[in-house]
Amino acid sequence: MTASLPRQASPPDEPRRPPEDPRHKFRRRALTLLIIVLLIGVPAGYLVISANQSRDSGKQKEEKYSATGLTVGWPSRVQRRLYQVPIPLNSVAVAYYETNNWKTSRLYVQFATNGAGLEEFLAEIGTSRDTLRKNNIAIGTRDQKVVGWDFAGPGSWWGLVHEQKDPAPTQDIVVNWPKPGRAMVYVVSRTIP
Repeated sequence: MTASLPRQASPPDEPRRPPEDPRHKFRRRALTLLIIVLLIGVPAGYLVISANQSRDSGKQKEEKYSATGLTVGWPSRVQRRLYQVPIPLNSVAVAYYETNNWKTSRLYVQFATNGAGLEEFLAEIGTSRDTLRKNNIAIGTRDQKVVGWDFAGPGSWWGLVHEQKDPAPTQDIVVNWPKPGRAMVYVVSRTIP
């Protein structure tokens, strides 16, 4: 048998509390439940959303860096600035591929443009249309194989190598004029990190 402890009596001068109203009791419990949900549920929800975003970001990066050929779209501004490949705004059929290793980094870019776009591109890299040489395939066989380019098709093929002093990149450029006023431009810009 356990001894029961005596209860402390309430002070004689303090009024006695009336029993709690059932509606008040319900509101108090609902408020307590709401506070618990907010304190636990909101951070837990944030963690779930954050984890999903992180996982999705990793998948996108994995897809980008596991690419083994040209990717349709424009290279980032940072890539265009680093490799000095200013693609004209009116260009179409833009695709790119980047390779990096301890010795050399390369950006492969192709785009179609008009005569004015070609002039603009060549001027921005510091050369002109006059430096292009007919039947000069400036992009080597190794670089052609990396992205699957074949410069044996129809058209008028012109090329140039735009060499610059390190650390500026060197650009190998091949231009094909399959139709008058349309130029398909192929660029391999390489830099030494």
